[in-house]
Amino acid sequence: MAKVTLLAHTPNPEATVAAAAKLCYSPSTIEDIREGLTPEKTASFVEMLSEIGHESPIEHVSFTFGVEGISRACSHQLVRHRIASYSQKSQRYVSEGSFEYIIPPEVEAIPEAKEEFELQMKAIEEGYNKLADLLTQKHTEAFIKDGLDEKAALQKAKKKAFEDARFLLPNACETKIVVTMNARSLMNFFRHRCCNRAQWEIKDVADQMLALVKEVAPNLFKNAGPSCVFGGCPEGKMTCGKIKQVREFYKEMK
Repeated sequence: MAKVTLLAHTPNPEATVAAAAKLCYSPSTIEDIREGLTPEKTASFVEMLSEIGHESPIEHVSFTFGVEGISRACSHQLVRHRIASYSQKSQRYVSEGSFEYIIPPEVEAIPEAKEEFELQMKAIEEGYNKLADLLTQKHTEAFIKDGLDEKAALQKAKKKAFEDARFLLPNACETKIVVTMNARSLMNFFRHRCCNRAQWEIKDVADQMLALVKEVAPNLFKNAGPSCVFGGCPEGKMTCGKIKQVREFYKEMK
């Protein structure tokens, strides 16, 4: 199961958004832009932006998450959201000799399927270790010939070996990643990834992220979630057909 942690965020995110919005709609100077922004006035500004679709002011606040316990298949979907910053555990520099892996729920629900899945993961792990050892031996010898001492040659050889051995690793391989998005990008992310038709793993990550930002900016993310939370379903014939249940779920999310 994925674990998402909110590592950092813009201080007083809703006040920052409200201040930016106030600048757009009043003659306020930068010096007095925060004056009069009571909690009630701040909430009003944020709600107004949502109603009129003025989203640029919410780009001024950002949120940083730590995500762990997800597969490479999931992280590959995550990094497709381009207006964001990512730092991911490297398979080039970190050994995956005893890698953790994610088992899809549908596989885990069938004992025979789970057994086969784990068998294949074990075979990949053994193949990875064997390949890494062979490459390490070759590179160590080469680096020693180039003049490095044995310890330095071995350290450098291992990193070079991981670089090619990783080609054996599966999509199921567990990874960790740090993600930073501004609030507008997050809104877009939630529209796509909180949808029932999103892949189960990234939907779980998106739901956890949404719950976390709602704690620190409840007014800003009041209407966040899949597209059908605030409008019609964009999936056409591929709709899940559960708009009512989806809207109730995200309305009650704390």
